[in-house]
Amino acid sequence: MQIEYRAGNKQQGVLPVFKTLSPAKGSKSIAFPGHNELSLVNVSAVIITLNEEAIIGEAISRLWWCDEIIVIDSGSTDKTVEICEQHGCSVYFRAFNGFGEQKNYGVSKAKNDWILCIDADEILTEPLIDEIRTELSQSQIEYAAFTMPRNLVFMNKVFGHGKESKSSLIRLFNKTRGGWDGAVVHEKVCVEGAVKKLENKILHYSYHDYSQFLGKINLYSSLGSRKLLEKKSNKGKALVVLAIPFNFFKYYIIDRNFLNGYRGFVWATFNTFYHFVKYLKLGELKRAKSLQ
Repeated sequence: MQIEYRAGNKQQGVLPVFKTLSPAKGSKSIAFPGHNELSLVNVSAVIITLNEEAIIGEAISRLWWCDEIIVIDSGSTDKTVEICEQHGCSVYFRAFNGFGEQKNYGVSKAKNDWILCIDADEILTEPLIDEIRTELSQSQIEYAAFTMPRNLVFMNKVFGHGKESKSSLIRLFNKTRGGWDGAVVHEKVCVEGAVKKLENKILHYSYHDYSQFLGKINLYSSLGSRKLLEKKSNKGKALVVLAIPFNFFKYYIIDRNFLNGYRGFVWATFNTFYHFVKYLKLGELKRAKSLQ
C-alpha cells in the first residue's frame, strides 16, 4: 500500500489529508517525509468495523508500515467495506456477538505473531508510528506487548483533561504470548511477559455527532447489561437513582471534564445517562429471564 502524505491543517484534532495511490507490489513500507527506513518484524493490523466510513480511511492510512491489514466487518451498510478494499485490506464478515470475540477472530486471521489491534476510530500519530517502528526494529524484542496513551477527541475537540485522555491501553502485542480476554464489552489484552509503555499518543476520534453518541450508548448499555446479568448484579432501584448525581460528579468534577468546556459537560452528562440506561436494561433482562 502506497500513501502520499500532504501537510495540511496542523490544528489539534483536525485530521491531515491523505491520498491513496496505487499499491506498491513487494513492498511493505513506504518512507514518509521525515521518516527513516527501518528493518522491523512483520506486523498484522487488525480492526473491527461497523459503518465507519467517516473515519476508517484515515485510520488505515496510518498503517502503511504494517505487513497486512485485517478487517472484521459485522454488516456495514455504508462504504466502510469499499474503502477498506480500496486500501488493500483483507476483509472478513462475522456477525457481532461481543468486542472481545470479534477481535480474537481478527487475530486468528493474521499471519504474523505481532498484532496491532486498534479501533476503527483510533488514529496513530506520526511520532507514535516512529516510536513503534523503532521498538520493533530491535534485534531482540524483550517485551510481550506495548501500551499506548490514548487522547480523546470528542466532537473534533481534543480533550486535554479527563480519564479518557489519561488512559494507556495495550494495542500492540505478540499473539504467542497473549490475546484478547473475550469480554463482551470493555475487553482487554492479557499477556504473559513484560509490557512497555510508549510515550506518544493515539488520537481517539470517539464521536462526531450526538446521534452517533446515542447509538453507541444504546449498543454499549445493551452489552453492559448482559455482562451485569452474567455477574448476577443486584443493585436496587434506589441505588440506581442515587448513582445518577454521583456518576455525574465523578465524570464532571473528579475526572476534571469541567476543564474541557461545554463538550466536557456533554461528555459527563451522556456517560451518566449510559450507566442509568444500562441498569434499566438489566431490569428488563431479569424480568424476561423470570418468565422463561
